[in-house]
Amino acid sequence: MGINVSPLTRRQLLQNTGCGFGMLAFQSLLQSTASQAATFDKDNSTHPAIFNLTPKVKRVIFLFMQGGVSQVDSFDHKPKLQEFSGQKVPFDDARVIANTGKRATPQRVFSSPWKFKPYGETGLMVSDLFPHIGQQADDLCVIHSMNTEGVAHGPATLFLHCGATVGFRPSMGSWISYGLGTENENLPAFITISPSAGNGGPRNYGSGFLPAKYQGTAIGRTANAKQLNHVDFLKPNITDVERLQKKYDLLQAMNRLRQQQLPNDDEVEAVVESYETAWRMQHKAPEVLDIDKEDANTLKLYGIGDKATDRFGRQCLLARRLCEAGVRFIQVTYGDDTANPAWDQHSNLEKHADHALATDRPVAALLQDLKQRGLLEDTLVWWGGEFGRTPYAQDNGTGRDHNPGGFTVWLAGGGVKSGITYGATDEFGHAAIENRVHMHDLHATILHLMGVDHTKLTYRYAGRDYRLTDVHGKIVTDICS
Repeated sequence: MGINVSPLTRRQLLQNTGCGFGMLAFQSLLQSTASQAATFDKDNSTHPAIFNLTPKVKRVIFLFMQGGVSQVDSFDHKPKLQEFSGQKVPFDDARVIANTGKRATPQRVFSSPWKFKPYGETGLMVSDLFPHIGQQADDLCVIHSMNTEGVAHGPATLFLHCGATVGFRPSMGSWISYGLGTENENLPAFITISPSAGNGGPRNYGSGFLPAKYQGTAIGRTANAKQLNHVDFLKPNITDVERLQKKYDLLQAMNRLRQQQLPNDDEVEAVVESYETAWRMQHKAPEVLDIDKEDANTLKLYGIGDKATDRFGRQCLLARRLCEAGVRFIQVTYGDDTANPAWDQHSNLEKHADHALATDRPVAALLQDLKQRGLLEDTLVWWGGEFGRTPYAQDNGTGRDHNPGGFTVWLAGGGVKSGITYGATDEFGHAAIENRVHMHDLHATILHLMGVDHTKLTYRYAGRDYRLTDVHGKIVTDICS
């Protein structure tokens, strides 16, 4: 018995087989990120987490000081360290407790090698490490009572960025991108500048179980900040604009066909949108990334051209340019290689001076530049690390160990009170004892300042609703303006 086969026209053959082969690579992208989650309405204004459509903060610049700056050598002045210098005092050491369960271990008090002095009308005490930031004291909101989870860099860094020490969770920038979208369709909502490959690496700017379109776009690496005008695979090999347009149109036509075949598939839509964003970035991003277009005075302000400050100065200036361009969350990492996070001085605490020299002037310049351009009014600048350091010498040596129990971060700009300090550590600067602010609380507060209710910014995955602050977090209303 014969089989009737309908003949295919040449056009039908090309349409069926061509699209089939063309989708192989596309499907491979989807297989690794199969969705188990629900989504929300594309109209961000209807998202249940958004309670304020016109918040004081439109964007965040997070200056990540990788490794843990010593609070008692920077912004948390403790005269008792000098008074008890060299004496053995019992402290609850986080590592000793984690390893042995023993508490109140005698440790040698280690006074700061740097002097402190008051700055600004508020008289904020700042060490000699940060004289330029000290000049901006009246614009700072300094939180002395931070505490967090994780004794080691890896877990604490993940907690700082993702709200959890373990697991595969979305980063804060991804949550913000998911909840608020982008202000500029030609650029991603979330960009990370010179991210470190260690202590969580890409997970610190990854989207976790959120759709891939919410992950951070990385620019540059910690090793070479002069590559900040380069985004991997952004510039196409084809220079013929007309040919490039035809190639893009064909690719998107194939993608749209796939969308029709798999309606309401979030992963398909995420990949399609990422291609569209990349196409628009080819025209917009090169101009934004070209910091050499800045005038000589601006470059000098950030310390660009000076050996000590050139690297981080470029990062901070790029952050300002991205801020102007409408990027919602800009993550700027000051770090070293993966084996030795920058501020991690377990011995030779004097090395803090090198890192302060590299960052103090650029950070102060960023605050000054944002302010004079009117951008600080609706931009929140967040400075800090994954934890602080102990007020005593580690192993009776010349450095300080990790201290998640009490440390300092500061905020500046939209939504927060300026020229204030909040909370306090004990007389040695070891443990937060007054108005304690957990990292979950800081996350909740920053989301609140952006008009987002952290308890409602959720995403259903593997049968439960997740959020950045898990089941914790309270808004620190005392610092909100």
